[in-house]
This record gives sequence, C-alpha cells and structure tokens, in this order.
Amino acid sequence: MFGIDDILRAIVADLHLVALIMGAIYLLAIVCGVREILNSRTSQGSIAWLLSLLLLPVPTVLLYLVFGWKFFDDYATDRMQNGRANRPLRARDLALVDGETDAKWPVQVNVSELPFLKGNDVELLVDGQATFSSIFAGIDAAKEYLLVQFYIIRDDRLGQELAERLIAKARQGVSICVLYDDVGSTGMPKRYRHELREAGIKISSFNRRHRFLRLFGATRINYRNHRKIVVADGKHAWVGGHNVGVEYLGEDPKLGHWRDTHVRVSGPAALGCALLFREDWEWATGERLPNRPPMELTSFGDQSVLVMGSGPADKLEECAIAFTDLIGRARKRLWIVSPYFVPDTDIRTALFAARLRGVDVRIMLPDNPDHVLVWLASMAHADSMVQHDIDVYRYTDGFLHQKVVLMDDEMATIGSVNFDNRSFAINFEITLWFTDTATISNVEAMLLQDFEVCRQVGRAEVESRPWALYLATQAARLLSPVL
Repeated sequence: MFGIDDILRAIVADLHLVALIMGAIYLLAIVCGVREILNSRTSQGSIAWLLSLLLLPVPTVLLYLVFGWKFFDDYATDRMQNGRANRPLRARDLALVDGETDAKWPVQVNVSELPFLKGNDVELLVDGQATFSSIFAGIDAAKEYLLVQFYIIRDDRLGQELAERLIAKARQGVSICVLYDDVGSTGMPKRYRHELREAGIKISSFNRRHRFLRLFGATRINYRNHRKIVVADGKHAWVGGHNVGVEYLGEDPKLGHWRDTHVRVSGPAALGCALLFREDWEWATGERLPNRPPMELTSFGDQSVLVMGSGPADKLEECAIAFTDLIGRARKRLWIVSPYFVPDTDIRTALFAARLRGVDVRIMLPDNPDHVLVWLASMAHADSMVQHDIDVYRYTDGFLHQKVVLMDDEMATIGSVNFDNRSFAINFEITLWFTDTATISNVEAMLLQDFEVCRQVGRAEVESRPWALYLATQAARLLSPVL
C-alpha cells in the first residue's frame, strides 16, 4: 500500500527538485516585491504586500499575480497611439467644445482627456424596460455601424433578443462589433458567439488577444472591463448600469425589482463613447477600428456632456481624483447612489469634510445583498458614515444597482462606476458628467422618488448590531482594496 512514508521518502530522495521549486518561488517573490515598490500607489497596501511576500511567499506570490500585478502597460501605449490627447483639438476644430464649462471643471476635463461637448440631447432611462426598449430601438434604426459593449451578456431571453436584433441589422449591411468581459460573461456559450459570427458580426472578449492572461485565468480575475456602452452610427450612445440579462428587467425571483439607471445621449458626446470602445477593441483584438464620425455633426439638443473613461491603465487613480474633487466642491448637497459602497481613505475623508461644511450628504445603498462579502464591507463603511452624521438610506423596493451622483445644482453623473476601490482603481469604467439644468432636475426628481421607498439607517441600528455581524463586517472591511 502506498502511504505517507512512501511519499516522504520520495520527496527526500528528490530534495533538489524541492529546492529548485522553492528557489523559483522566492525569486518570483523578489520580482513581485521589486515591481510593487516601483509601482506603489499607497504605502499601506504596498507594505502589506511586501511583508507577505517576505514572510509567506507561498501562497502570496500567486495572490499577487491575481490581485497585485497589472498587465495593462500596452493598453496605455495603444491609447497614446490613438491620440486621445489630440481629441480636444479635433473637437475644438469642429466647434463642439463647451469652453466655459471646461474652465469650470478643469479636474474632470484633464482626467478625461476630453472636453465637455455641447449640442447633445439627454434622456434619462429608469430601469430595464425603458433602457432596453430605447437601446433596441436605436439598434433597429442604425444605418452604418453599431458598437456594443457590456460587462455581462447572458444567453437568456434578453440576450437572445439582443442577438436576434443584431443579426437582423448585420444582414442589412450594418457593421457591428460586440465586446464583453471574460469574467462577467463567463457563462456565455460558444454557440452564442458562433451565431453572431456566422451573421458577419465581430465579437470578442476583452482578453481575447492576451494569451497569457487567458491561459492563466486567475491572473485576470481582478482586472475587468465593467463598461456598458452602445453606440449607433456615432450619433447616439447608451451608458449606465444595466447589463444584458433578465435579472436587469426584474425577472430574478430572488432579487425581485431591479432598480437601475441608464442614459441615452444623442449628439457629439456619442463620439466620445465610440472612442472609448475603439480603445478597448484595439487592446482586445489588435484591430484598429476606423474613426467614423457622422458626415454631418448636427446638434440634437443644447446640453453639454463630458465622457470620462477610467481604468487600471491610468497612471494615477484618475477616477478617484475626479470624484474626490466633486465631493470637495459640494456646498449644498451631495447625493450618492451605489450598490457597493467601499470607499478608500481619501473618499471617506472628503465625505466627512463635506458633512462638516454643512453639506446635505446622503448615501443610498441596497437593503439586500447580491454579493455577501461586498455587502458586509459596505455595511461597515456605511455604519461609519452614520457615526459621522452622514445620512445613509437603504433601498427596500428590490435590489438597487444604479450608479448616480448629484452635487448641488451643478453636476450629475451617471455611468458604470460604483463607489468602491474596484471601480476607482481596478476596473475599466465609464462615467458621463452633466451640467445642464434639465438633466440635473430630472436626476433630482428620480432620486427623490427613490428616497421615498428607502429606510434611513439610524445610530440606534448601528450601535445595536449583533456582535457576530459587527465582527463579520469589520473583517470584510479589511478586504476593501480588492472588493
């Protein structure tokens, strides 16, 4: 019988192999440590990684490859080659830039590397039915090309309807590209992709070209493309929190009503969304899509919109910089709506300072979880907000998934960004920034209706948490940087 003694003898007999493996692990730990020192963003996180690599190289090396090592240097190179820095000049030549608004919001403009573009019409889309009715109508009306990007595309009733409409347009000669995230759309069957390709549609996962990341799938888990973008003919764009799945229509019996927000923008800002898609597509496939602005860039309205793309290829945590600046400029109100609230120290400090200035700071979160660990960490951070006299509301009419911020009567944002470190520093995200009074008024009215079906979390509730729940929330909070 082959027992433990036989295993130990086999290992001892081949100690040189064990030594070689351990030596390779320690060498890799040194490489990871040097890279962490050179690419450090926060001293706390880097010190934790370095101590772990020194004291426990196994399994820290594997964990670092998953959560610490970024693989997007070539994405930044592609972005520079595409000339994002030249885009404001191109837009200015087309007389589309809203220079007055740019001057008022320099941080957001510099982070975006795009200007506020005027001449847009904006439609707020509340919940899944309104969102996909609008998107499908836009698909059906497309004449030249469609760019479709979602974090999740499921092969369910909604996913099949999307495929059928895209196939119908492809047969009419419309050029179509579809991009999805490897992690978010893990369950997408090959049949789904095959049907689209058979119709002449180009479809790719975000990681398709990067074989190393695909082969070692774990190293891709931490960095995801979380954007949701649909662009039709460079004239109309849809951005927001919805993915393609029937749960986003409220048909998941566990989660019930799915509260989410999307926005349709018609006008020059749609080109900004298309440019972000082109960057993602080139990194994913190696294919450079042509820059195809409409023959006539007509104004659909009078609203200015800023398109902000952010992600791990940024040199700085630019998304966090933009939102920290927004919080710091609030004087009357700051309403934040997010399904996941796991802010870093800078964001927490900015929120506390806003409250001390007398700002009406409100944070709206789901009452029920869809991801328990994130929900526990979010509860810890939310309880801290309550203890600093910040109003926290829990949405009770189903699951809350919208990502919306309203600041004073000056700015509203809608996009894919959650208020957590993952969205601010790890995922590829998109945010649309609005300064016009019509959109701000519509967002205010929408959120006031949402507050009506919320319950406010009071100090008594926070202070009476069961000890076991408090321990669980504080333990989950320690994982905030990677949640």
